[in-house]
Order: sequence, then structure tokens, then C-alpha cells
Amino acid sequence: MKIGAVKWSGVLLIVLALMAGSAWAAWTWQANAYGQQLAAEEADHQTERTNLANANAALVLSEQGKRFALEQWLAASDQAHYRALNDEKTKQARLRDRLATADLRLSVQLDASAATGCGGVQATTSTGGVVHGAHRAQLDPAHAQRIIGITGDGDQGLIALQACQAYAKEVSILK
Repeated sequence: MKIGAVKWSGVLLIVLALMAGSAWAAWTWQANAYGQQLAAEEADHQTERTNLANANAALVLSEQGKRFALEQWLAASDQAHYRALNDEKTKQARLRDRLATADLRLSVQLDASAATGCGGVQATTSTGGVVHGAHRAQLDPAHAQRIIGITGDGDQGLIALQACQAYAKEVSILK
């Protein structure tokens, strides 16, 4: 019995060794397959991150281009606005100078019906002009200067409004 038991224990030992060897081989093969799978997933993930980074970089470059174009347009618009304001101020200064030197007189047309009482129709026309209702009154130079100042402020306001409208239009187009 002893020899048979040794025989069976040897066979049992060989079977256990074969089972342990096959378990080790299966474990090694699975670890290698899992490692390859993880490496493939990591490569895919890295490719996806690279593509997202490239897309973000392209978007940033595009936005920088739009910003640069807007800055260029704003600089040109500012120059045009400054030039228009400067020209308007120069015209107003010339007009004020002409009023101050009596080179130019500001006058207003009077209501002909209040002056003659004949319903606004003048009986005779003057030979010096073609304006109907030739009754005019000259304004005091100081009052004329104030009127010119008010109209100058209004003109500057209109120029500023046009600049704001152009800016709003350009910004809305770029978005």
C-alpha cells in the first residue's frame, strides 16, 4: 500500500503542478491581454484629448482674429469720429468768428400775417430775393452766438450717436 500511495501522491503532485502552471500561464496571458487593452484605451483617450486641444486652439485663434479685426475697426472708427468732430468744431468756430466780426448776420423770418394782417400773403414782393414773406429781423450777435453753440452741441451729439450706432451694428455683426 505504501507504493500505491506514493504513486498516487506523485501523480497528485504532478497534477497539482500542472494545475498551478496552467493557472500561472492563464494569469499571465490575461494580465498581458488586459495590459494591451488598457494601453489601447489610453492611446484612444490621448488621441481624443489631443483633438480637443487642437479644436480649442483653433477656436482661440479664431476669436483672437475676430478681436483683432474689431480692434482695427474700432481704431479706424475712432479716427473717423474724431475727424468728424474736429471738422464740426472748426466749422462752428468759423461761424462764430464770422458772427463776431459782423461778416455774417443771423436773421429770422417774421410771421407775415402778424405783421400785415392780410392772411400771410404779401401784397408785393421785393426785388432783392425770392423768399416769400420778406419781413426779417436780425438777431443780436450774442444771441446768434448762443444759437450757433446750441446747434454745434446738437451736431456733435448727432456725430456721437452715429458713431455709437455704427459700433453697435459692427459688434452685432461679429457675434
